[in-house]
Amino acid sequence: MIDLYTWGTPNGQKAAIMLEEVGLPYQVFPINIGADEQFHPDYVELSPWSKIPAIVDHDPQGGGEAYNVFESGAILMYLAEKTGKLMPDDVQGRYNVTQWLMMQIGGFGPLMGQLGHFEMFAKEDIPYAKKRYRTEVDRLLGVLEDRLDVTQYMAGNDYSIADVATFPWVRYADKVGFDWAEFPNTKRWVDSIEARPAVQKGLDVI
Repeated sequence: MIDLYTWGTPNGQKAAIMLEEVGLPYQVFPINIGADEQFHPDYVELSPWSKIPAIVDHDPQGGGEAYNVFESGAILMYLAEKTGKLMPDDVQGRYNVTQWLMMQIGGFGPLMGQLGHFEMFAKEDIPYAKKRYRTEVDRLLGVLEDRLDVTQYMAGNDYSIADVATFPWVRYADKVGFDWAEFPNTKRWVDSIEARPAVQKGLDVI
């Protein structure tokens, strides 16, 4: 059994989707970030910088005591290795997936998060911030659009943890003002992933 500490954000959804995709049993412990529950000392022991999600694996590989993992990207890699799913076995295949995963972790996540903040939640209008983050997200979407013009999924023709990581962020692109008509390959990719039963279950966890 795996304990999943999460909330209904794109990063939180990644872990839930992954657990559904690989078929591991898990139980959910909601961490309401709107109520600052991520700063509770018990949770900080699991996730030192107070971010969701985190997991505790009560049946880790090799046995032994329960093992906890924080950071959504690390969680996806851990679960892929544990189950042998959504990550290739060969070295080049693994790094092909990993480089696209890192694009989400270093790009789509922080940049779309900041754009969403300044577009929807900031208490004052800051045009410079909106323009800066919109320009960067537009560039990232362009890279993804070009990639998906030549392959079905981010790392090739096989669905992988790179797709699991990126999908929850990109599916909100229209909510921050991007027109799907300009990114037809990306919209096809979003729709195909959203139709997966495991993804639908993972999105509904919180």
